[in-house]
Amino acid sequence: MQKILPFLQWLPYYKKEYLVKDLVAGLTVGIVLIPQSMAYAMIAGLPPVYGLYASLIPVLVYAFLGTSRQLAVGPVAMDSLLVAAGLAAFAINGGEYYVAMAVFLAFLVGAIQMVLGFLRMGFLVNFLSRPVISGFTSAAAVIIIFSQLKHILGTPVERSHWIHELIANIVVALPQTNVVDLLLGLGGIVLIIFIRKWNKNIPTVLLVVVLGILTVYLFDLQSFGTHIVGAVPEGLPHFEIPRITLKNTAEIWPMALTLALVGYLEAISIGKAMEEKRGIETIDPNKELIALGSSNMIGSFFQSYPITGSFSRSAISDSAGTKSPIASLFSVALVAITLLYLTPLFYYLPKAVLASIIMVSVFGLIDVAYPKVLWKYRKDEFTILSITFLVTLFIGIPQGILVGVLLSLLLMVYKSSKPHFAVLGKIKDSEYYKNVDRFGEEIEFRDDLLIVRFDSQLYFGNKSYFKKQLFHFIDSKKDTLKAVILNAEAINYIDSTATAMLVKTIREIHDRNLKFYISGAIGPTRDIIFSSGIIKEIPKERLFITVRDAVKSFDNPSTATALQERIAYQNRPKQ
Repeated sequence: MQKILPFLQWLPYYKKEYLVKDLVAGLTVGIVLIPQSMAYAMIAGLPPVYGLYASLIPVLVYAFLGTSRQLAVGPVAMDSLLVAAGLAAFAINGGEYYVAMAVFLAFLVGAIQMVLGFLRMGFLVNFLSRPVISGFTSAAAVIIIFSQLKHILGTPVERSHWIHELIANIVVALPQTNVVDLLLGLGGIVLIIFIRKWNKNIPTVLLVVVLGILTVYLFDLQSFGTHIVGAVPEGLPHFEIPRITLKNTAEIWPMALTLALVGYLEAISIGKAMEEKRGIETIDPNKELIALGSSNMIGSFFQSYPITGSFSRSAISDSAGTKSPIASLFSVALVAITLLYLTPLFYYLPKAVLASIIMVSVFGLIDVAYPKVLWKYRKDEFTILSITFLVTLFIGIPQGILVGVLLSLLLMVYKSSKPHFAVLGKIKDSEYYKNVDRFGEEIEFRDDLLIVRFDSQLYFGNKSYFKKQLFHFIDSKKDTLKAVILNAEAINYIDSTATAMLVKTIREIHDRNLKFYISGAIGPTRDIIFSSGIIKEIPKERLFITVRDAVKSFDNPSTATALQERIAYQNRPKQ
């Protein structure tokens, strides 16, 4: 049962002294979660109360099924922006239909995550490389910041997920700026930044929300056209089955898949970071998919839109001393109390203040340091980051992720098709064989022997490169060459296409009256050598553990020891 229900792994060992710390941490996170969730719902194009709905049942479900002890889940800026981007076409059909599609999107995201979890497909997230994530995240943060300017300016701005159109729409709307909204928004930004620099222990977000509400109420700023949240529905969300249709599924499944993978990546990355800090490893990648999927699916039956792990709230939870997921239960309790009794307090909350909270929160997502490092050391990956950033900004969010992933895969394929191929030589007065290009004058050069090392698997994508480079090295030795030694330490796999190439290559080398040796082949590679036609072309007596053994055999042919033979010839028999 512990494998099915992760909470059974920690609940039996829960100590009474943990309760106070979990209570403090849970309430601290809840205080931040309430205004944040309302603000993030606005990013998604939803009424603020749906942020509170997404902070209830999904958080509760994750507390029992999640494998991370510190991860705080709920609405986040990135996923909220993706929801808005994916459902932009449905906004014209009216508010209720848009909300229904956002709820159905949560159901579909959860279903995808659960299926991936049951199929143990957590590794798929590895295809989202860090340059892609950095470029996409930075671009999304820029879009979020500009999208909130309409609330800071207090004027309608036509929605767009293309930065150039968004900026143009903002410029058009500037003459209609509401000065009061502008002052409230800028004041919120300055106050948050100042207080955080002064004392990080102060609940800045809550303080700004309270001050914003009091300012509007006491000075009757609503009469000056200040845009406020207004009436927030009281009560807990009711149970309702999402509108599940084939038509809706066909229209939004690409965005659902994107959200499922991006959301999982966010959660697993944050969870792993928390684990490294505490030195306790509990996260199971596939169970996390099931936990997030369950949270989204069950949450959709209670008017939730897609959720995932929050970096800011997880950091707050960790710094507050969270001991277990019990802390999340206290956060949920605070949100429930707010929905039942405290929603009238948010009536006078200025939308400009919520926008200031969002803008400050997502500004930290703009990554500048990492691109600088890539520009200095890895310009190929910097190019991928830059293209992902620009495509996300000027073409679209899903397109940015897709292009980034494809470019990363193309770069990986390109590099694997032309891997490092080194000529080795013996370092003077030693038994070490190293790259002649790196050690130069320290190498003892031999015209009668060619030693090469191929630093990759051999497969159909690099077989031609292998053969071309090998014969280039052979031809450079001219008529003095007597033998070729392939150091196969780095070759962990040889596919059938490369096997056929290698068989043909060995024959051609033998036709030139040259000997061919293989050294350092690891177990899986030896299995392929013995189970394919390669062993028919090279006597097993020319398989060696090390390059040194192969060179000694070439210089002075002798019988290998029983131990050398057992290790060099060992392979798994055919089943």
